[in-house]
Amino acid sequence: MLTRFFILLFILLLVDLYVFQGVRFLVAQRAPSTQRITVLIYWAIALFGYGVMLTGQWIDWHTWPRVFRTYAFAIVVIFYLSKIIFSLFLATDDILRVFHWGASKLFRSGNDTLAGGITRYQFLVRLGFVVGSIPLLSMLYGMTGGAYRYQVKRVRLKLPNLPPGFEGLRAVQISDIHTGSFLDRKPLERAVELIQNESPDIIFFTGDLVNDRHEEAVEHRDALSRLKAPLGVHSILGNHDYGDYFRWKTQAEKADNLEKLKRLHADFGWNLLLNEHTFIERNGDRIGLLGVENWSARANFSRYGDLGKALNGFTPAPVNILLSHDPSHWKAEVVNHPFIDLTLSGHTHGFQFGVEIPGFRWSPVQYVYKEWADLYDAGRQHLYVNRGLGFLGYPGRVGILPEITVFEFSRA
Repeated sequence: MLTRFFILLFILLLVDLYVFQGVRFLVAQRAPSTQRITVLIYWAIALFGYGVMLTGQWIDWHTWPRVFRTYAFAIVVIFYLSKIIFSLFLATDDILRVFHWGASKLFRSGNDTLAGGITRYQFLVRLGFVVGSIPLLSMLYGMTGGAYRYQVKRVRLKLPNLPPGFEGLRAVQISDIHTGSFLDRKPLERAVELIQNESPDIIFFTGDLVNDRHEEAVEHRDALSRLKAPLGVHSILGNHDYGDYFRWKTQAEKADNLEKLKRLHADFGWNLLLNEHTFIERNGDRIGLLGVENWSARANFSRYGDLGKALNGFTPAPVNILLSHDPSHWKAEVVNHPFIDLTLSGHTHGFQFGVEIPGFRWSPVQYVYKEWADLYDAGRQHLYVNRGLGFLGYPGRVGILPEITVFEFSRA
């Protein structure tokens, strides 16, 4: 493990040295004081990155101050992403220079100067700096302007078997709050206010209340307890709620954390469904509601969910809704049960990075999850994947904003 870490550190040092040549070229015509300041800032940022990575190897990052652990790794990753992009342009010039050297030996010709008198190296260095700055600036903006820019997505769901008593039902779905990533209470309080302003008849929460530990949610108890709806707040667990990514001293400590997290759902007034089913009644009619623990078609996630157990003794209603955190569950198992009309999921966060414009949607997560955001259909069955309310890892969002989904149910 340490060997791989030091190999990675050595590679990043090479990247820093390589990119530094381009940075030094960019300021070569500037005043000596500007050059010295540039060198100082460049290597100060690099040393900060090495320090963060080295510290993370020997000191559990969960014990770091929250502000530092939230932003430190993100800043390091953002800068290296930009440096790697910049280095690709520098490498392009080096590769072309090799070909040019070979061609000059064979044909005694070639010219490195482009139109306008600028050299190819000058052009590529400047272009690389501009292109490399785009992810740096956009992701820094995403940390300050995107993380808490909550969007309310309105979805009209037409279900042909919807009982008359549920016509016009307003349901809110939220997912992936990740309370451990919030630095203060105000953003989540504002999100709760936005939800309550929608006057929902029912609220669904589809998992990942915390990053690892139940304490993360305790400090947001007041805000989350204000989530109210006439037909209740119904919730499930996500993969992060089990504490699988935390270094527990004992398995008993881990199990105790999970039990305390489950009790928090009850303290909030939420109905936590653990591979269970229930029925929602309104105006003399009822629909079925099932909730499973985390289940993923991907092998790198633990499977706690048991749809068969949730269906045990269940008599399907005219319309049935399933809460399942991971959207890969839908194609893997859920579609085999045609009476499950709607599945609500989260988990993907939309990668917290992507592009969404009318008629076009893209995110890197689509290469991992086919169903990663919004509404999907398979015959008369539907899946909705919420983009998440919070964030994890990268403390921001670029292009894929935090989401509060408001459904309005109607008959087809």
